[in-house]
Amino acid sequence: MNVDPITLTVIQAGLQQVCDEMDLTFSRAAFSPVIAEANDRSDGIYAAEDGALIAQGNAGLPVFVGTMQYSTRTLIAMIASGEVSSPEPGDIYIVNDPYLGGTHLMDVRFATPFFRDGKIFCWLSNTGHWPDTGGAVPGGFSASATAVEQEGLRLPPVKLFKRGQLDQEIFAIIKSNIRVAEQRIGDVQAQAAALLVGQERLTALLDRYGDAQVSEAIAELRSRAKTQMLACLTEIAPGTYPATAYVDSDGVVNTPLTIALTVTKDEMGLTFDFSGSSKPCLGPMNSVRATTLSAVYLAMRHIFPEVPMNAGAFAPLTVIGIENTFLDAQYPRPVSGCAAEVSQRIAEAVFAALVTALPERVTAAPAGTSGNFALGGHDPSKGRDYVMYQISGGGYGGNADHDGLTNGCSTIGISKAPPIEIMEQAYPVLYHRYALHEGSGGAGAQRGGFGLDYEIELRRGHAKASFVMDHGRFGPQGALGGGDGAVNRVTVWRDGVAHTPEHLSKEQDIPLLPGDRVHVQTPGGGGYRDPLSRSPDLVAEDVRLGRYTRNQAAELFGVVLEDAAPTPDNDQTQTLREEKRATQK
Repeated sequence: MNVDPITLTVIQAGLQQVCDEMDLTFSRAAFSPVIAEANDRSDGIYAAEDGALIAQGNAGLPVFVGTMQYSTRTLIAMIASGEVSSPEPGDIYIVNDPYLGGTHLMDVRFATPFFRDGKIFCWLSNTGHWPDTGGAVPGGFSASATAVEQEGLRLPPVKLFKRGQLDQEIFAIIKSNIRVAEQRIGDVQAQAAALLVGQERLTALLDRYGDAQVSEAIAELRSRAKTQMLACLTEIAPGTYPATAYVDSDGVVNTPLTIALTVTKDEMGLTFDFSGSSKPCLGPMNSVRATTLSAVYLAMRHIFPEVPMNAGAFAPLTVIGIENTFLDAQYPRPVSGCAAEVSQRIAEAVFAALVTALPERVTAAPAGTSGNFALGGHDPSKGRDYVMYQISGGGYGGNADHDGLTNGCSTIGISKAPPIEIMEQAYPVLYHRYALHEGSGGAGAQRGGFGLDYEIELRRGHAKASFVMDHGRFGPQGALGGGDGAVNRVTVWRDGVAHTPEHLSKEQDIPLLPGDRVHVQTPGGGGYRDPLSRSPDLVAEDVRLGRYTRNQAAELFGVVLEDAAPTPDNDQTQTLREEKRATQK
């Protein structure tokens, strides 16, 4: 290596800063709350020759770390084959085709070539979640689609910007196929602006250190990330580690889908074998290959966060056995639940497999659903249509060190629920409740975190509600003897009558009128280790704060609390726990 360690570290930080500034620009300039407030987006730098990840923003969604790499790689290959026109300075390609290294249709990817001395030095790319891309359901989350065409407009790689100018004809085609089209220009310009900021910052970095030195640093960082990942994997004893996770249903056929995983550790790294998983499904809970691979990568990122995030970190990780399963969707399989839901079940399977090998690092299962709730309708007071997209947090799993985080973001990213004040200002809704889902944390020596409990009323006009969520049938898995977290619950109140979706947390086109309400309770995280070993004082504190009832304290943790004061009775608690342990044996 010719780059000295200090310069290498500075260049690494500089590349990271380029991506972070792109993320910040994207969110600050975006129109849609899902990007501007929830940060459902990501930006990165990718290699000119093969699209390999060089750097990604710290504030970007981890699930995009793999998909943007494969999307860029596919674009490069299509340019080389002549399927896509060659790039020029100022060009920005747009693509959302899930089968070309993507996720679902709502995740729209931009990519621009970064030129130095007439040659492409690298690619800059980003992904943003558009609130709507057409299709049968406002927001794109069709719970019962049986073909991708029902989910929205599918775009192959085309130049939306040509030499810096927006192609009005292509943009007109996009607008004519999506809802609230007049609002999309704000997100389009924000997404393009983020790439322009990246070009400026990367130019400054290269001007300072020189193209050759930066290129050498990128190669060295990639090599070191592979070495560091291999070093981390030495913590895992050679052998095989099986696990199973389930998707509630595909939204059409009301039976569970199985993710069957076996992780094998050898001197080359880890092999993730998904043979035995369910076949491709009829409904929209199929996952495309890029998302499946990315889900494995992000799960390992959770376990080993100290490994730098670039393509080198993925090299020791091999994924096999997804062919002819619902984890390798081919056209025209519907995929709206791909990134938001199925990817989180994949990560959950990885956690469940490796928790016995790495008990100090791996947690019990987190809530594992993005809580996708779309509401599309007409607001008569503003005289315009709207599409509202709500994501929500849930509980994290307990771990060796502490209880799980409450109302944390999803496994796949850092997106957070938009503030209710913003949502009430932008859309004709009123939040009647926004609180903890009490009792939802899985029991354990370190309990799971608690989910979210919210209720929304439609105030005026008319609307249709759609849901693509999960963990309504099975709660997030506990680990090493811990209990499962509570399931996801959805109740729609129409004219005072309660309605529970047949698929529990998946349904579309539910008509709402003023006064109708939607009530959602997201899952809690799984518990970690035997709940009967949890400190009675900690159980008493949870009861005092209203997180569990006294009955739950006794049933889940074997802790008896007097009605007069929330303090554990040692004698009764000891007796109850002995009885429960005897029953377990």
